[in-house]
Amino acid sequence: MKKPGEYAALFRSLGKEWKWLLGYVSRYRLQIFFYVVIGIVSTVMGLGSTVATKYLIDAVVTHNTETIVTSAVVAVSLGLLQIVVNTVTSRFSSVIGTKVSNEIRENVYEHIVYSAWEDISKYHSGDLLNRIEGDVSALASSVLSFIPSIFTRVTQFVGCLVVVLYFDPIMAVFAFLSAPFLVVSSRVSAKMMRKYNEESRKMNGKIFSFYSESIQNIQIIKAFGITKNYVDQLKNYLLIYRKMRLDHGKFSLIMTASLSVIGLLVSYLCYGWGVWRLWQGVITYGTMTLFLQLSGTLSSTFSSIVSLLPTSISIATAAGRIMEITNLPEESYIDNDKAEKMEASARKDGIILTCDKLTYSYKSSQTAVVSDISFFVRPGETIALIGPSGEGKTTILRLILGLIRPQSGNMTMSTVDGQQINVSESTRRFCSYVPQENNVFAGSVSDNLRLVKPDATDAELIEALQAADAWSFIQKLPDGIKTQINEKGVNFSEGQVQRISIARALLRNSPVIVMDEATSALDAKTEETVLANIMKTYPNRTCVITTHRPSMLRYCNRVYRINEDGSLVEVEN
Repeated sequence: MKKPGEYAALFRSLGKEWKWLLGYVSRYRLQIFFYVVIGIVSTVMGLGSTVATKYLIDAVVTHNTETIVTSAVVAVSLGLLQIVVNTVTSRFSSVIGTKVSNEIRENVYEHIVYSAWEDISKYHSGDLLNRIEGDVSALASSVLSFIPSIFTRVTQFVGCLVVVLYFDPIMAVFAFLSAPFLVVSSRVSAKMMRKYNEESRKMNGKIFSFYSESIQNIQIIKAFGITKNYVDQLKNYLLIYRKMRLDHGKFSLIMTASLSVIGLLVSYLCYGWGVWRLWQGVITYGTMTLFLQLSGTLSSTFSSIVSLLPTSISIATAAGRIMEITNLPEESYIDNDKAEKMEASARKDGIILTCDKLTYSYKSSQTAVVSDISFFVRPGETIALIGPSGEGKTTILRLILGLIRPQSGNMTMSTVDGQQINVSESTRRFCSYVPQENNVFAGSVSDNLRLVKPDATDAELIEALQAADAWSFIQKLPDGIKTQINEKGVNFSEGQVQRISIARALLRNSPVIVMDEATSALDAKTEETVLANIMKTYPNRTCVITTHRPSMLRYCNRVYRINEDGSLVEVEN
């Protein structure tokens, strides 16, 4: 049994998540207010129609023609009006629902892409996709359904209670006999629902991640002949998920069946009491009909109010997962104005990149990846960073690109006219980047190049492809620069993809170019051609490369080696 302290912790956690959720959805307060008003109006009309029906039946029994007409007109009018209101509400739900869902999805995606790189990179892409889709749907539901339904159900409950109490208070007592069972069951359901939602969403994220990773690496899976292993692994995940769903379904069935039996007993008691009162002549046939309608409604409405707790837990769990993402620290572009003022001078005369006694360690590690390092690169110069894999070369490039910030020391970019700025997100405007891994996107060759310069002409694209020695094979393709690149560039060779990535970086024509093992898939002759073109197209360009290939070093003004302790030393070239 759950201890009182554990329940208290559970409800504190739920309170925190709901506080965040209410603050998050406050931007949709007008939509929520609309649904609340419509829901209350529809509920009141439903109650009015029920009462009108009672008077209609009594009028028929007593042959009161005038009352029959009046009651019939009221009952039918309210019924038709309720249909109109429900129809309009359904239409608005479709329109507003799509808008709200898209806005929340857009907002969460925006938080993901603007989050600090190191913080967001610890999440698997499949898990993030699950949050954008599954958890966002729960949040949208809270705006359009759950929060308004609280007011609607309470209004319906209070309205039914007032009507029943007015005609027969004892009937209200019978209708509430199931209340203690509902309260106890909701407490048990709260515990089970929280556990199920957390485990279910975590497992969903794992399955999404598995799909994403295995499909992206299907070539490797096939090449090693391990396809069956992956199919079996998926079966295992799905079996775990199925067992989880079945266990929860079994619990839900037992709870639902138990409450249904209790509800049935209460309904029979209410029915029996109504029949007895009718037999005694205390109530009319119309009142009896009213009791039969409202006693069931009163009991079911109270049940639905109690059931809001498990639903609120499901929504809170989703909110907690979204809150985790939206609370991640975001990148800061506070130096944008300063960087913008430097841009004209930087593009004309180049950038001086200076690193002074810089130390950095990742949050997941206690050891510094780079320690007290210093180097500089002037416009027109190229430096190489060499050393064993995993010793910090890529980390230095991330520092240059402003993806991470040093714990001590600093890195600056300066112009020849004396303007200076600390390297940050804002200084990325000065940089072009050629990554080590395959980083082309699904779409045409021209789409990939125009990612960095949307207004580039076809002539500019061809010029960049020529400089990267990629035009020689692109022009032979049936669709030229309009040729489609499949996901991860699988319809091109590694060397071709690498040259397209280099062309994309050259098209941006930035004063600083950062290349991470950028020619590893090129032969010696192509490598020489590409590097010569890079130097020629922008004589004042500042170039930083990482490499394991000695042939690259002859193009460098200085070479720095990263040691195992994270230090950096200049070596003879």
